[in-house]
Amino acid sequence: MEFDFRTMERMDRYKLMVSSIVPRPIALVTTISKDGIVNAAPFSFFNAVSAEPPLVVLGLEVTDYAPRKDTGDNIRDTGEFVVSLVSESIAQNMNLCAMDFPAEEDELAETGLTAMPSTLVTPPWIKESPVSFECKRMTTMEVGTGNRVVIGEVLYMHIDDAFVDKDKLYVDAPAMQLIGRMHGRGWYVKTGDAFDMPRIDYRVWAAERDKKRSERG
Repeated sequence: MEFDFRTMERMDRYKLMVSSIVPRPIALVTTISKDGIVNAAPFSFFNAVSAEPPLVVLGLEVTDYAPRKDTGDNIRDTGEFVVSLVSESIAQNMNLCAMDFPAEEDELAETGLTAMPSTLVTPPWIKESPVSFECKRMTTMEVGTGNRVVIGEVLYMHIDDAFVDKDKLYVDAPAMQLIGRMHGRGWYVKTGDAFDMPRIDYRVWAAERDKKRSERG
């Protein structure tokens, strides 16, 4: 079956994309408004896109059941945000943050999460998250009707000591028990069911290929 996105309704395209591009990491983004109110909202249109400079991208999507959030306005006004990743232990808290809270309410305080002072930006990082990244906005693109793509530079990282070897910079990703976003409005996945598939060196692979060809004559 094939679909021509150019001829489809917006929500139909959205449904097909979010049900197919899975799993997606979840960014629980904290920002602060011009009035000093902390906002926290989860986004699964999120990923790392560069290591030099260190960049992350947020897709602030507006849908029929997810109206425009305060996050985009706060990033526009202040140029700062913090991305905290979501573990199994705070999945329910993250889900509560997805509710349409009034702009004047502090989602972290209302959902049982702890705001911690950041080092280089004003928005707080989340104590219960295994890893958080302090970011400054590099650029924002307005796309579609009310949608925004934000590219942010990572300035500072907070990670629980239990999950990192400081000397080797080895992060124990399985131990963090992060979750990912799946299809529909409420499906998620745990990241514990992993398998190891090391990258193959072309020269080694080519030598083995040529050996097999030679043996076949």
